[in-house]
Amino acid sequence: MFTLYYARGTCALATHIALEEAGAPYKAILVDFGSQAQRTPEYLAINPKGRVPALVTESGTLTETPALLCFVAQRFPEADLAPLADPFALAQVQEFNSYLCSTVHVAHAHGRRGTRWADDPEAIEAMKRKVPSSMTECFELIERKFLKGPWVIGERYTICDPYLFTIGSWLEGDGVDTTKMPRVIEHRRRMLARPAVQKAVAAEGTQIP
Repeated sequence: MFTLYYARGTCALATHIALEEAGAPYKAILVDFGSQAQRTPEYLAINPKGRVPALVTESGTLTETPALLCFVAQRFPEADLAPLADPFALAQVQEFNSYLCSTVHVAHAHGRRGTRWADDPEAIEAMKRKVPSSMTECFELIERKFLKGPWVIGERYTICDPYLFTIGSWLEGDGVDTTKMPRVIEHRRRMLARPAVQKAVAAEGTQIP
């Protein structure tokens, strides 16, 4: 039995969906950011970074969404969530998920977590103003170049898809004009038709635009 620690409206939803897709035995525990539960000694003992997601496994605790998604795909190969037998294709999956983690999520975080990078209130406000354009730039690239078919890598559903779905659900809140991204929005609709996605979204109480 795995334990997933999550907070509403965060990238933890991607791993939550992957666990459902894999039919993994797990329980999900809410970390209430509103009460700063991620800063308590109890949670820091699980994830010293004070962030979500964290996945407690039989071998230890994992953090960082790309790692968790890859673990689920490899731990449950029968779910066929990644091209595990093709090193190049698997690297492409990791390439896309790394871009979401290192670039797109950071662009989003500048609007809500500016104090991670600056103390000056004017600098923090400048970061917030930049979010609509930086997120638009990221998702225009995904729309044009990286979304290769009905799913991220083409005809095959993979661990890229719940991650794109999760971060893509933040676009409207980030002030992005999603009419410029019809393929991304169609991907969202396709994801919402999947039972595993519906179950994870409902369990977290996440509002999807």
